[in-house]
Amino acid sequence: MELRRIYVRDEIHTGKGSKGLYFIGDCKDVLRDLLPDHAGRIKLIYMDPPYLTGDRFYMRLRVGQQSWEKGRPGMLRESFADPKDREKYLADMRGVLADCRELLREDGMLFCHVDYRLQPHLRLLLDEIFGEENFLNEIIWVYQTGGRSTRHFSRKHDVILFYAKSDRYDFDLDAVKAPPKAPRTNHMRRHVDPDGRTYRSMKVGDKVYTYYDDDPVAPSDVWDDVSHLQQRDPERTGYDTQKPLSLLNRIVRCASRPGEWVLDPFAGSGTTLEAARLGGRSFIGIDRQPMTVNIARRRLNGADWRVADADNARDVAPVCAASVMPGAGFYHVTLDRFEVDVPGLPADAGPMDAVDNWSVGYVRDGDYHVMEDYVRTRRHGGLLLELKAPAYEGQLALCVSDILGRNYYYGLDVGV
Repeated sequence: MELRRIYVRDEIHTGKGSKGLYFIGDCKDVLRDLLPDHAGRIKLIYMDPPYLTGDRFYMRLRVGQQSWEKGRPGMLRESFADPKDREKYLADMRGVLADCRELLREDGMLFCHVDYRLQPHLRLLLDEIFGEENFLNEIIWVYQTGGRSTRHFSRKHDVILFYAKSDRYDFDLDAVKAPPKAPRTNHMRRHVDPDGRTYRSMKVGDKVYTYYDDDPVAPSDVWDDVSHLQQRDPERTGYDTQKPLSLLNRIVRCASRPGEWVLDPFAGSGTTLEAARLGGRSFIGIDRQPMTVNIARRRLNGADWRVADADNARDVAPVCAASVMPGAGFYHVTLDRFEVDVPGLPADAGPMDAVDNWSVGYVRDGDYHVMEDYVRTRRHGGLLLELKAPAYEGQLALCVSDILGRNYYYGLDVGV
């Protein structure tokens, strides 16, 4: 039967892992709203803000089973446009950085990812807001992807500005040490100890320095061991400017500890949030592009998190039909029909190809609690049409999210 729309506040995913929040909106507004409850509680902030290029960036959306499983071209949708007005941009960033500083704990840290255009401007702004004495590193991330210039040396690095809130910052260098890729050579002598471990030694004055080949070493401020994502990398989410998980894993591990809060005010592809989840950290993500929520649902599976103000499509009226079959302690819900207008949808797309993911759950006190969901993936691009929910108190409901990140909530009549 055709369903009636209901309107909810937050979408809540219950899991056993990390806790988290996701906000769809402008970080300038959301950060201010976070201050009353989260000021002085955030341990790490990583941000990858716009770079003031004036360029437009896109998301590559997969449409239907053929697109997910067989790589059929989907759709391109603009995700964000870099600003051109430097004065306005820096004024906005001043407010963002000031709020970020208030949100940080006294032992907290901030990493600001920029390129050569903005590095001098944001370095001065960060010195002003955080204090020049709290500047820790200018990290150079070196990569080899992209074209080559013949008019100047090719630009093959980004800059990550690393600041502490105070001299009480809690930095864990041991957490990011790793075995060296090549043993130390230089002029040191090679030895093998009784356990078969290789080491090098050198004598300076009356002291002998010993270095084992397999001893973990810490990265310096030049990171040339983290690869940029290739176009066909399985990690790709379709979001332009996505950063690799290994990069964010390093930042999250060295600047936070399990259970502490990590914030990304320009969450985009969700890499920071996944790194936080994998490391057992709590997370807050903010992005004003609704399509990023679909990425988050894939990357945050298993976490205990909520999408704030999730009901974002009240002016759209899809046709949705579903049926409910009572079972032994469960309701089996079948999604029978979903039709929504998506401009630019490929002409050969089927009626359900605009569905990115859907779920069943209960509405209690205005919030939608997810019981079971299904999200298209490369392994399972075909849409699963039946989900089940245990018999709980509250209004049985379902949510369908289309490929543009618009969420539609419907009440279900038990036994229909």
